Amino acid sequence: MRRKKQTSIQGVLLLLLTALIWGCSFVSQSLGMEHVGAFTFNGIRTVMGALVLTPIIIVGRRGLSRAKRDWTDYEHSVHMDGIIEEIKYGLVLGVVFFIASNLQQFAFYYSTAGKIAFITAFYIFFVALFGMLIGKKVSRLKWLSVAFALVGLFYLCITPGDMLNINKGDILALLCALAYAVHILLIERFVEEADSITLSCVQFFVAGIMSCICMFIFEQPSMDAILSAAGPLLYAGILSCGIAYTTQMIGQKYAEATVASILMSMESVFAVIAAAIILHETLIGREIVGCAVMFASIILSQVADKIAENYGW
Repeated sequence: MRRKKQTSIQGVLLLLLTALIWGCSFVSQSLGMEHVGAFTFNGIRTVMGALVLTPIIIVGRRGLSRAKRDWTDYEHSVHMDGIIEEIKYGLVLGVVFFIASNLQQFAFYYSTAGKIAFITAFYIFFVALFGMLIGKKVSRLKWLSVAFALVGLFYLCITPGDMLNINKGDILALLCALAYAVHILLIERFVEEADSITLSCVQFFVAGIMSCICMFIFEQPSMDAILSAAGPLLYAGILSCGIAYTTQMIGQKYAEATVASILMSMESVFAVIAAAIILHETLIGREIVGCAVMFASIILSQVADKIAENYGW
């Protein structure tokens, strides 16, 4: 019987650090957009993230080679097939990540960092919906959390008296959540057969190259503008894409899955707090209610399966 994983303080702290870095990244994205275009920002930061992960992969591969110096031809063939699979899966993930990340980045033209962070978190519920369509069982509590999220989204995005007055950035963020839901389901499938850090590195390279191509086609990047956005780019590239992904991987080794999901969903809360402190953004009363309801629904969605398993709900 597989031993149940216990959550340690080390796992809690690492995953909270991950959520904090990702949450503050929404601020860096907003600040970066003051100097460069969306494709420019995404192209540079994702390539930067891939470059951060590359040395980690190289060191890991060298350690594996030293541990197995006397590989048979069959073992070497299996190893090479595995690398090819990782590249193939990484290409698919990179295209989806390119779509999702750029939808989110363009949302910053029209909306605020805090709102974008919370609407992006709606991917959790799209994952449940898409999971049901492919045959996964979704508990009643999970659907209740979806209903709460829709209420929260309404309060967060819809202006009273004008139900059709939805911000363009809100729509882009919601489409981004859809794309991230597909991305998460693909990762769930691919990570069973490939190294997760390698997949992340390949997807960052693919998304970065595609964004850079769009950057030269649709935007007019200048070195002065890029240097002006150096701080946000370095944060989003090195910390958000590179380091935070690594701390997530390590943290989940020491945390039970439900606890890990709740901890990482704290990125939305950190994003709102960071936006208020750094960008001096303020949310009106109804938007605060929307944020609170959405976050409560996020937590409920993560514990719903465990409650359903224990109490049959």
